[in-house]
Amino acid sequence: MPRPRILIIEDDPDGAQSVCDAVEDAGFETTLARDGREGLEKLAEVSPDLVLTDLVMPGLDGMAVLRRVRAEAPHTPVILMTAHGSVPSSVQALKEGAHDYLIKPLDLDELQAKVRGALDNAALKRRVADLSAAVNSKFAAREVVVESAAMRAAWRQVEALADTMATVLVTGESGTGKELVARALHVDSCRASGPFVAINCAAFTETLLESELFGHEKGAFTGAVARYAGAFERADGGTLFLDEIGDAPPSVQVKLLRALEELEIRRVGGAAAFRVKTRLVSATHRDLAARVREGVFREDLFYRLNVVTIHLPPLRERRADIRPLADRFIARACASHGRKLAGAHPSFYARLEAFDWPGNIRQLRNAVETAVLLAADGTLRADSLRLPDNHAPGAEIPGDSPGEATGDPGDRVQFPDGMTLEGIERRVLEQTLEETGGNRTLTADKLGLSRRTIQRKIKEHGLPY
Repeated sequence: MPRPRILIIEDDPDGAQSVCDAVEDAGFETTLARDGREGLEKLAEVSPDLVLTDLVMPGLDGMAVLRRVRAEAPHTPVILMTAHGSVPSSVQALKEGAHDYLIKPLDLDELQAKVRGALDNAALKRRVADLSAAVNSKFAAREVVVESAAMRAAWRQVEALADTMATVLVTGESGTGKELVARALHVDSCRASGPFVAINCAAFTETLLESELFGHEKGAFTGAVARYAGAFERADGGTLFLDEIGDAPPSVQVKLLRALEELEIRRVGGAAAFRVKTRLVSATHRDLAARVREGVFREDLFYRLNVVTIHLPPLRERRADIRPLADRFIARACASHGRKLAGAHPSFYARLEAFDWPGNIRQLRNAVETAVLLAADGTLRADSLRLPDNHAPGAEIPGDSPGEATGDPGDRVQFPDGMTLEGIERRVLEQTLEETGGNRTLTADKLGLSRRTIQRKIKEHGLPY
């Protein structure tokens, strides 16, 4: 592995030699320039990993060198060397992007330590940038698997809306990929370098949700021991995704409406409002228009959120997407768990395509991953899938006997004699979670319970969901 190269710009011959010796003793290669102009020439020639430059030089000084490096090689750290009397100038250099500065006469141990620190910091930033690029690529609209006409239409909307500031409402059943749409709207936009913050409105109590969205000041309520930046503030310059917006309580709806209309927020317990530049994307599996008619969702907020709607159909209505999605999940599961497969029997895909997928893509992903783990002989078959028998009417599965149509979750559960009420509760909850692919919101809807009750019951029964 090549050693990092340090470009040293120093007009004093003795000082230059001393710095070169110290940097080389630390294990790095050096390139020496005698003044600022030569330094910029060397910058283009050798593409150094770090620039170590004197601040005060005739002609082109260290500040001019810093500005050129920042413009031409912004990821290359710059350390300035300066006499004590020029410290104020060095502080100004830090404000303009210098990594650090050293005061002459130089402490060579300090010099070596700061060079190592700057290189480590630059390597970390490159790693973060690479990971960020990889994540962005993963969530870009062009990377999403869509074969059905309905999903192709939805993703054309995503591509058209990504680089705008339009407020978007994404609708569809749980597990259809609403957050994936929000992330694609973010990473394909000019705001991709900004933060993406996701909040599930159904996961918080009314008081906590208000604090989570808008932040709070120290002492605003019991337990508020410090100022807290809310999601709107954390997403400034980026995208805020509000999932399950239909479950937001009335008091939060009022504040959301004000934030959207005035483009400013006020922390809980705060006196002053301040502006934020945050793009809002929201999502719901509920019928918001119906909730407006029922009086549980504000009509004015509904119209503010519903500037553009992207609807994602359930997986059972776009069966053309099932096989390509399954192939992608197979590849990911094999990579994650170090598994090698010999192939997949036609019955495996037939079973997938015949199933109704009440938990949609999330359930499909979990089912495929489980099948990969349970494929003892390296071949995926229909019996590799742990699915209840609720495949589509009229669908036939090679290698499988047809299952009976399914009704209400309680009607399908068989209870042994002597089973306690607690055991029955656990059995119903466990089977419904299995059918929904572990989706707690959908499970709550099916059983007529709140999501918080489902979360509590899962914990009480020790279920692995």
